[in-house]
Amino acid sequence: MNRTTLSLFAGAAALAAVTAFAALDTPSASGAAAPRTAARLPVERTGLLCPAPSLSDVADTTYTSFTPVTEGAGSGGGARLQPAAVRPGGKGGADQPARPVLTPKEPGRPATGDTSGGDAPALIGTADGRFASGWTVQETTEVAVGTGRGLQGVTCTGADTEFWFPGASTASGRTDYVHLTNPDDSAAVVDVELYGKDGAVESPLGENLTVKPHTSEPVLLSTLTDARQADLTVHVSVRSGRVGAAVQALDAEEGGDWLAAAADPAGSLVLPGIPEDASDVRLIAFAPGDDDADLTVRLASPDGPITPAGNETVHVKSGMTTAVDLGDVTRGEAGSLVLTPADRAVPVVAALQVVRGKGDAKETAFIPATAPVGTRATSAGNEAKGTTLALTAPTATATVKVTASAGSAGGTPATRTYTVRSGTTRNIAVPVPAGLKGTYALTVEHVSGGPVYGSRTLAATEAGVPGFTVQTLPDDHGTVAVPEADEDLSVLLK
Repeated sequence: MNRTTLSLFAGAAALAAVTAFAALDTPSASGAAAPRTAARLPVERTGLLCPAPSLSDVADTTYTSFTPVTEGAGSGGGARLQPAAVRPGGKGGADQPARPVLTPKEPGRPATGDTSGGDAPALIGTADGRFASGWTVQETTEVAVGTGRGLQGVTCTGADTEFWFPGASTASGRTDYVHLTNPDDSAAVVDVELYGKDGAVESPLGENLTVKPHTSEPVLLSTLTDARQADLTVHVSVRSGRVGAAVQALDAEEGGDWLAAAADPAGSLVLPGIPEDASDVRLIAFAPGDDDADLTVRLASPDGPITPAGNETVHVKSGMTTAVDLGDVTRGEAGSLVLTPADRAVPVVAALQVVRGKGDAKETAFIPATAPVGTRATSAGNEAKGTTLALTAPTATATVKVTASAGSAGGTPATRTYTVRSGTTRNIAVPVPAGLKGTYALTVEHVSGGPVYGSRTLAATEAGVPGFTVQTLPDDHGTVAVPEADEDLSVLLK
């Protein structure tokens, strides 16, 4: 899967702008110098898709947009989030543009918008110029009562052609939707495949689904099959076009949250930021290839790697979803799950289903395997209280710089540098902007050392229910490598 489709598209635009009427230096047969190292330049256009937030009449949703200040981003441009499901000639139609949900004014300061009820549409967003590099949008919804009550959050993502969602369900008490959003001018044709504990689940109604241009379709998983299974892996593959995809997993008794797509299938995976007070953690894994996978399971704790008693390894059969109950694996400390090959590497996708609270006061969130922070990662929508940043360095000690932006309604940015020791997870006491008003964004930049993986948890307890949501922090792909080029007007004469 190509998680950087839009960023690469944006990079191509940047490349075209920089290298117009130019030719690349190439080594000659006589031994001329090799091409110079490519520079990294900010992307010039980014697209994001936000799924429809809720069907509940008592849902309250906040959108937070943020673009980090990026050196070399230039001036001009803007960012917009507009409703999907455009109807020609109607309200929000092609000849009557819909009102943007929010309009950011400047990089470095969050912009917010909100909506209430169960009729809020999916959103299609674009950012260009100085607003494009690292653009991040957080969608956070509070649902007071009913199925999925609690805090639900999702980072709006770009369109792509393939997604894996281990952790979905069609069990009694669960109501799971896969939301498919098409940002383009032509229809997309999509297959939604389900895999359970015994392999592929017959679901012919998931084949050849058409998603019309500029629309979003929520597909209820239980309508695709008669099978009722507690643990499913959902595979979204696009036959033509591209879509954004996310799974909304709602439970009648244990709240619910958004399940974001897992990282690409890989032999080693990191699932960062299990809350220290998690009462139950469940690992769901799937091997999409022809070979079974044997994985070593380790918990990166604040003091170093720990092997969960009784779950030292897990065997994942090819084409079958495997679930393992890890219980209260963190035992009151910060932790991240690290999966590595027990013998040979076999590509796997995985996610964690995490429950906080007990009895009637339970809430659920999901942590998919994720890519490392890389150069820079950003989370928006942070509050003065209830925000936890978890960072783990599974293979080597690393240093990161964490910046809290200005607040959406006021406040001064703050920056601190942290060290994460090899094999550990560290819950960061995040810097909060001085004089904060509104929400703020956190930007994590890799400074030195080994790869760092991270997640951000938002928590808000309402009526005794510990609402929370977790979003991982992969690289924002806000820059693209552009080979150095020399001007050569002779190409115009050819």
